[in-house]
Amino acid sequence: MLEFCDDGPIASVTRTTLMSKGLEIRCYDYVNHPYEKVRDALKQNAINVFQAATKAATSRAQSVAAELHVDLGGIGVKADIKISVKNIEEKVADAKSGAATRLQLEWEAATAPGLFPFMKADLSVYPLTSTETQLDFGGLYEPPFGALGRAMNAVAGHRVAEASVHRFINDVAEYLRKALVTTHR
Repeated sequence: MLEFCDDGPIASVTRTTLMSKGLEIRCYDYVNHPYEKVRDALKQNAINVFQAATKAATSRAQSVAAELHVDLGGIGVKADIKISVKNIEEKVADAKSGAATRLQLEWEAATAPGLFPFMKADLSVYPLTSTETQLDFGGLYEPPFGALGRAMNAVAGHRVAEASVHRFINDVAEYLRKALVTTHR
């Protein structure tokens, strides 16, 4: 389940900006485990990591169902979503740059996708130090309903999208912090 919650001290969400292909959201968090362990956990089965992290009830081949839940002024908004991993690319460290793994993600509402934003994103994973790994999310989303959707997004929609992405990355990082302690000693 993806939920709205207060920002933690590590994660950060940058301001949403209008782009020609959609609206951009960036956020990051870290995992206090070596890059290789985090990379391997995500490469082996990112869907299971996302499912466990968001406490989703069902999984499908190459996608995971989860629930977005955001509280806007006392009104709860929920939507079941489907997250898909479209591709995983790994870059080996060389003389010019460090190692990195990039997961290309998409998510949309599981039912009535035309009523909710569609997100395309990259989740980049790379070492910060020998014992810390960065999760860096950069995505573009397109609000539904054309010009009306963009106007609604300007009022409150971008906050919902930012909160959802922030919670997703926070949940994934927290899950990996705990899971890698118990499974990779």
